[in-house]
Amino acid sequence: MDETTAVREPVDLRSDTVTMPSDRMREAAANAPVGDDVYGEDPSVNDLEATAAEVLGTEAALYLPSGTMANQTAARVHTERGQEAIVETESHVVRYENAGFAQHSGVQIRPVDAGDRAVPSAAQVADAVIADDLHRPGTGLLCLENTHNAKGGLVATPDAIAAAAEAAHDRDVPVHLDGARLANAAVAADVPLSAFAAHVDSVSLCLSKGLGAPVGTVLAGSEAFVATARGVRKLLGGGMRQAGLIAAPARLALTENVARLADDHANANRLAAGIDGLDGLRAPARETNVVLVDTSESAIDAETFVERCADAGVLGSAFGPETVRFCTHLDVDTAAIETALERIETVVRSRRPSRKLNSVRRRRR
Repeated sequence: MDETTAVREPVDLRSDTVTMPSDRMREAAANAPVGDDVYGEDPSVNDLEATAAEVLGTEAALYLPSGTMANQTAARVHTERGQEAIVETESHVVRYENAGFAQHSGVQIRPVDAGDRAVPSAAQVADAVIADDLHRPGTGLLCLENTHNAKGGLVATPDAIAAAAEAAHDRDVPVHLDGARLANAAVAADVPLSAFAAHVDSVSLCLSKGLGAPVGTVLAGSEAFVATARGVRKLLGGGMRQAGLIAAPARLALTENVARLADDHANANRLAAGIDGLDGLRAPARETNVVLVDTSESAIDAETFVERCADAGVLGSAFGPETVRFCTHLDVDTAAIETALERIETVVRSRRPSRKLNSVRRRRR
């Protein structure tokens, strides 16, 4: 086997969900005191929930298996069946949660395009809110996202969230913040996590992305909200038993891994700067850890580019016909980013027009 075909350890930039638990996390899992969490008797889960509530500045918090379940639980608690939820057009709850608002809560969505922002403006929120009457269902929820995944990890600032939330609250509409990468937003904006939660009625915080926990998301809000959410979690199949085995490493992720997200942001910008300007590729500087690569000026589509990068030892995701996503995380250091750039440059130098483009050209002839 020659050098070009030798097996190489891939640099995995598909998502920050691929992180492996550290030795300290494994040790915490092995030694975690446990009990039945459905009975409220798991001390490690209780400790995580209390810590999360303190960090977020809320009265209480609830540990759930996933961010999707957290968002769906929040929608179920805040809304009544038949209402509408205002959401950003490209938000996670629209693109990646299987129409969960409709399936689980009987809620239809009213999408609002925030343009190059992560959050709809106060004016957009005010315009989107509708009152219930004989013909219309009424608005039951405003759901925001931070960071905004589809917009390349764009940060929704506390001020932007406050403005949108105030417009909703003025019209008696509750606000949920999908904090899938909220810790990234806090580090990028140099503010505490509580600065975001202060403006909303409920907030989720994913612990298994950049923070590196093996499993889980916390959902926080008032004591009354969390008490109702606990019942919805059980309804959706999220009641866990001796969950301290995963809650203990999740608490470590929350207490020890927030500040280091700045390293991921720096690596994302190293990656973007190295890719931007390669023949036909554009990758603007990033705020957080999500790098979007535009292939529209090249003779290659996103899926083909991802396939060839994978062959070269760099894993990414097609994020649209001409957009590729790379995501930095704690298991990818600066040296790995340099390796990824060398491999991507090799792909660009050796690329050929994709089969899709060739077929188009043949048809045109």
